[in-house]
Amino acid sequence: MSEQFYTVTIFVVIGLFLALLCINFYFRLKVLTIYQRLRREGVEFDASHFFNREKMQKEVLSRFPTSSADILKFIYWVKFSITMASILIVLIIIAGSVLMLRI
Repeated sequence: MSEQFYTVTIFVVIGLFLALLCINFYFRLKVLTIYQRLRREGVEFDASHFFNREKMQKEVLSRFPTSSADILKFIYWVKFSITMASILIVLIIIAGSVLMLRI
């Protein structure tokens, strides 16, 4: 592998890490604003509701119909941030593996 490829790969890893950091802050702000609204309205649910739509509908959305849009937005943004972070971590691992194989 050439020195140029090594340099580009290093910059890719750094760029992906910075993207992960920026996305983390962006989603944290987005999720926290919705979370604060839900807390003010007294809405509470646990992690099991995130992955079970039927349970969420029966136990949470039916109790807080006025907050249902915020609840669904909150769940969407949390899941989306987890997905984006997972993808970026996999890409960082792949790029790091390429660098390790070079040595």
